[in-house]
Amino acid sequence: MTKSVDKEESISIVIPVLNEAASLPELIERIGMSIPDGLEYEVLIINDGSTDSTEEIVRDMHSQNPRIHMISFRKNFGKAAALETGFRNATGEIIITMDGDLQDDPAEIPNFLKKLNEGYDLVSGWKQERKDTLEKRLPSKLFNRVVSHVSGIQLHDFNCGFKAYRRTVVESIDLYGELHRYIPCLAARKGFRIAEIPVHHSERRYGKSKYGAERYLRGLLDAFTVFFQTKFEEQPMYLFGRVGLISCLFGMGICIYLTVLWMIGHPIGQRPLLQLGILLLVAGIQLLSIGLLGELFVKQNHKNNYDESHIRDKF
Repeated sequence: MTKSVDKEESISIVIPVLNEAASLPELIERIGMSIPDGLEYEVLIINDGSTDSTEEIVRDMHSQNPRIHMISFRKNFGKAAALETGFRNATGEIIITMDGDLQDDPAEIPNFLKKLNEGYDLVSGWKQERKDTLEKRLPSKLFNRVVSHVSGIQLHDFNCGFKAYRRTVVESIDLYGELHRYIPCLAARKGFRIAEIPVHHSERRYGKSKYGAERYLRGLLDAFTVFFQTKFEEQPMYLFGRVGLISCLFGMGICIYLTVLWMIGHPIGQRPLLQLGILLLVAGIQLLSIGLLGELFVKQNHKNNYDESHIRDKF
């Protein structure tokens, strides 16, 4: 059954910010002008350890508009933690995330809602004409192609923070580290329908980017985490068992070969090949054991934490 966005559903707009005091007043004003008539909404600003006047400005806006709320962190914890906090505190049935630097255009919000109405659970923005420097665009293109190829999800822009979700999506995923870049992968693993729409992207008018070159290394490491979660989280034996079995077979083959040589009179005690064979056998047994322990953990976790996020409809 396809679910549409109706007038009774409310919208939560989650905006992680770090030192964006200059852009927030205009952003909030443009959001108010972009929400379709008849839809209730709230703006939830996650202050990720700002050191400028962000908190004071948002407090002033809240006193004038009760739709505006803020959660402030004690220090900077990163975008994933900010989004996770926003997801857990949002009250709307539809959650829209966007950046607070005015590079995302709030006028695109009706387009996200229209796409959700087509039966999708997550709609991701695609900065088709990205207004960023070349040093940011090139690594991003490479990142998107690699993630798309590995995950099998055909999106042009995994990195775009402008997204719309149904509440069931954000309730079924956990974010930490740099996993906010891989939300479509985590959602697809749960069986949610994902779409992408081109969005207008503006040049940064205030401040500077908060992301340095180290984000590429963090993103690469988290890519391995996502790959494991999407492919083997439910069946860890398929990874550890497969590698462990191959290691055991090669180690056993080497040891059998050396045993035959020993039986016909060749010394093998000082041969490095003997050490390699024993190492492969020990490593293989350890990997198989890790796979078995992982399977036991998954079974127990399923027993204690039954999750119905994979169910689309009941009647």
